Amino acid sequence: MGLFDKLFKRNKEQQEQKEALDQGLQKTKDGFFSRITKAIAGKDTVDEEVLDELENALVSADVGIDTTVAIIRRIEERVKQDKYVGTSQLNQILQEEIMAMLTDASTNEFATFDVPAGKKPYVILVVGVNGVGKTTTIGKLAHNFKKNGKSVLLGAADTFRAAAVDQLTIWSERVGVPIVKKEMGSDPSSVAFDAVASGMARDSEVVIIDTAGRLHNKAYLMDELGKIRRVISKKMPDAPHEVLLVLDGSTGQNALEQAKHFTAATDVTAIAITKLDGTAKGGVVLAIANQFKIPVKYIGVGEKMEDLQVFNKGEFVDSLFSLEKPNRF
Repeated sequence: MGLFDKLFKRNKEQQEQKEALDQGLQKTKDGFFSRITKAIAGKDTVDEEVLDELENALVSADVGIDTTVAIIRRIEERVKQDKYVGTSQLNQILQEEIMAMLTDASTNEFATFDVPAGKKPYVILVVGVNGVGKTTTIGKLAHNFKKNGKSVLLGAADTFRAAAVDQLTIWSERVGVPIVKKEMGSDPSSVAFDAVASGMARDSEVVIIDTAGRLHNKAYLMDELGKIRRVISKKMPDAPHEVLLVLDGSTGQNALEQAKHFTAATDVTAIAITKLDGTAKGGVVLAIANQFKIPVKYIGVGEKMEDLQVFNKGEFVDSLFSLEKPNRF
């Protein structure tokens, strides 16, 4: 394949990803902008009533109270500085302020499915409650890392749930990557240890370890996470290199609550937010990024394996504000 063909293929993939992101955020956009359109109907300037309606629109999109208040304050400052702000400018100002807020939050280091140099294997411990799409996220991660030229190994350390190991095994076969697993009821930390050891022996570049779907109100299960981390570090002192918390974006504020519990219980270093395509609550991405200052690293915007995307704040904000009906403002 020549250089031109490679560039063409990459551009086509980027275009398809952007289209998937636009479609995935459509429900959030529709609900959000219909409220704002109603708020500014018949008004020329941004006044207190418009800001109140904007606040309601942000809260309805599950941006969260704290983040909404912060955004409204930023806009109020802009209105004070610029003296006269027309409602026609509100879209642009809102876009700029949300972008600024995401810039202030901790950001993802990579624009593609890549890992830092000098950490081989790069060990990712995946945590989250049952039902958020954890196993599916691991499968899609494995696919995208492999597609990007990385050798991947999976570790099935969710030994509490009967179907968990089977599901991950199916994903390993589907993606074409090896898996380390044991029988149900085995010590999860021993599976994690063996996965890291196997990854080192195979010279794998990425090891992704599944963990039990821990309910955030079960302290003993949270303690298990600490044990897994300690045991892994005995084999590879600086591992795990990443603790990835998977959250279901369609649950809105419940995802925020789960994030609070998990970040209190373990050192979460990155977040994946799934199922954004089926919800009008896509604003939860902003709430999580702003509140926890932990990088939102991946977002799920569809069923296809390529629909797990590396989170790009610029693309996200652009998709959120790319209006199919240009006369809304």
